[in-house]
Amino acid sequence: MDIRSLGYLRIETTKLDEWRTYALDILGMVESPDSTEDTLCLRIDDRSHRIVVQAGESDRLIAAGWEVANAAELARAAAELEEAGHAVKRADDAQLAERRVRDLIQVTDPCGNPLEIYWGQAQDHSALGTPYGNRFVTGELGLGHVVLPVSDIEAALDFYENLLGFQLRDSMKLPPQAVPTAAEQRDFHWMHFLSPNRRHHSLGLYPGALPPGIVHFMVELETLDDVGRGLDRMNAAGIPIASSLGRHTNDHMVSFYAQAPGGFQVEYGWDGLVVDPATWVAKEITADSFWGHQWNG
Repeated sequence: MDIRSLGYLRIETTKLDEWRTYALDILGMVESPDSTEDTLCLRIDDRSHRIVVQAGESDRLIAAGWEVANAAELARAAAELEEAGHAVKRADDAQLAERRVRDLIQVTDPCGNPLEIYWGQAQDHSALGTPYGNRFVTGELGLGHVVLPVSDIEAALDFYENLLGFQLRDSMKLPPQAVPTAAEQRDFHWMHFLSPNRRHHSLGLYPGALPPGIVHFMVELETLDDVGRGLDRMNAAGIPIASSLGRHTNDHMVSFYAQAPGGFQVEYGWDGLVVDPATWVAKEITADSFWGHQWNG
């Protein structure tokens, strides 16, 4: 299967007004013309939108969208998923129009996380015009990364690595207190980081349950100053900082984590590692960060 990148995220929220302020005024994203009264569509590059936040009765991840190159690759992905025993649902015309894509399929991973695989997303050729002059790192690397909770870490790793074709970049042992919602308590729990492209990781697999169905998503900025100014805006708005500024050991990202409306977090980062998949060797990391990233609670 030839998945190229994390293309978009779709989120349901009970706090749409809070998300509007958070995404536009704090994160520095741009509202897309695709928005409606109860759906906020967000641009961070030349795609019609990368993040959709829609009003609903819960706060949860609706779907992580993964991009393939064309119709033939989507057909191949559907066939491989079905052959492996995973139910595949084809999108209807209304869903394709809403997502601004040519075609897509829907599937869940072995732990119930909702995925969409698609091709042919529309572009917006107008100037992005972010409110603070900030620029996001996307292109072939995709939106950024997302960390999903999984109840069966071995089954999830097998699905993403051996069926979807992601490359395992590294893994980390988490102590039991870091995974209080694990299905089975052990001396330690593995967390894995994978990607289908040169971004160090587009996907993290967290071995526990979380009600929103998402641990965090990351967007990468072009400059350290963009991140620092974002941190200033968070503090000025009184938004809880979940983790202080720091540099990760695995992807070398300089970032901080802030609470988002709805019970999960957003990582705002700079200088993420870009690797050569042909020469990369999977490793175990033994610390989360070189410095910083002091977690609050």
